[in-house]
Amino acid sequence: MGGVIGDILPLALGVAISPIPIIAAILMLLSPKARTTSVGFLGGWLAGVVIAIVAFTLLSALLPENDSGASHPVKGTIRVVLGVLLILLAAKQWRGRARGDTAPALPKWMSAIDTMTPVMGLGLGIALSALNPKNLIMAAGAGIAIGDSDLSNGQTVVVIVVYTAIAASTVAVPVIGYLVAADRMAEPLESLREWLVRENTVVIAILLLVIGVVMIGKGIASF
Repeated sequence: MGGVIGDILPLALGVAISPIPIIAAILMLLSPKARTTSVGFLGGWLAGVVIAIVAFTLLSALLPENDSGASHPVKGTIRVVLGVLLILLAAKQWRGRARGDTAPALPKWMSAIDTMTPVMGLGLGIALSALNPKNLIMAAGAGIAIGDSDLSNGQTVVVIVVYTAIAASTVAVPVIGYLVAADRMAEPLESLREWLVRENTVVIAILLLVIGVVMIGKGIASF
């Protein structure tokens, strides 16, 4: 089980380092309905992460059995394709990075966060986690790693819990921190938001490039 957790850690981290959801969570925490909306958003984010990883873990069981103990051609090919897609996403992020003093453009829906209800926050959390192409690629890679192992059902659940905990941590920590100590969190959250707005494309581009190269390497090693 330890080897599988090692395989899924960078993929879970790739989901966790998603600046747009973190910025959305911070804006909710700075809004008039901070507590209810942010908790709804966190619940949706968790649900989306779980849905994606469980779905791809189940789908991986449908892949053809290996011809030998050392060869995994189908899963290796899928890993290579996923790695290439991550590198292409990294290139897209890099081209879209802010240059000079130009402020990066944020999604227009963020301007409506102040008026969101908890249910809307829940739906937004699910959409940003389960429907994001980057997150789906990460979940697919993790699902293949889990399905390619000989884990028991209990061990599989543990690995999925670990993946979910790491993937959701960057949204969960500010929300839980705010609920515990709201008065102390406003200034640090605003500083974090400003940094993420400025640097989010560069951070994501580098992360996707590294994980994409690693996934291609794992795919090639599977042949």
